[in-house]
Amino acid sequence: MSENDTLILLSVILAVVVVAVLAGALILVRQGLTRISKGLDTLAGALEGVESEQLRTLEPSVKAINEQFDTIVGAFPGIAGKAAIVAERRPR
Repeated sequence: MSENDTLILLSVILAVVVVAVLAGALILVRQGLTRISKGLDTLAGALEGVESEQLRTLEPSVKAINEQFDTIVGAFPGIAGKAAIVAERRPR
């Protein structure tokens, strides 16, 4: 076998090894992503259960609190205007 034939054979073997290693790595990545996907499905189901059983009962209270905040925030411009008047009248 000539030196060129040996180099060609080693190049082909190297290419096959690289492809095999990449294929193995991709298989491991696929398995990991599949495992993560199953975990996320379980988590999504649990969160839906918590939302439907626990959080839905809080919705009216949260809306009432938010309405109070809207009232308070709506009063800020008036309060700021009055504070500006008081600040202008303060002796220096």
